[in-house]
Amino acid sequence: QVQLVESGGGVVQAGGSLTLSCAASGRTFSSRSMGWFRQAPGQEREFVCAISRSGVSTTCADSVKGRFTISRDNAKNMVYLQMNSLKPEDTAVYYCAGGPSLVIVARAHDYDYWGQGTQVTVSS
Repeated sequence: QVQLVESGGGVVQAGGSLTLSCAASGRTFSSRSMGWFRQAPGQEREFVCAISRSGVSTTCADSVKGRFTISRDNAKNMVYLQMNSLKPEDTAVYYCAGGPSLVIVARAHDYDYWGQGTQVTVSS
């Protein structure tokens, strides 16, 4: 089992940057792909980025491609989301999630473990 705790959210002006961190506990962390999702008020949870268990393969949604970068440190059981050139539409609660072992996927229902989320607010 994997437990996930996100941190690093906050309030930032448009054009600014934030780095989210996700601390994972549990022996299976390095065997799982990991993902970041976000949910704005009144909207469905949407995929942001995902990374393979080795960290070699990554994918991000078109809306954040070129601005957000996902990475992981298996020695520290950590996953990161570097967010640059933030826009007001990036405002949401961001969630870290543990996914399948062999593939990276963008569908929330394919992820088994979820953190509590961290709020990111981008002011215009």
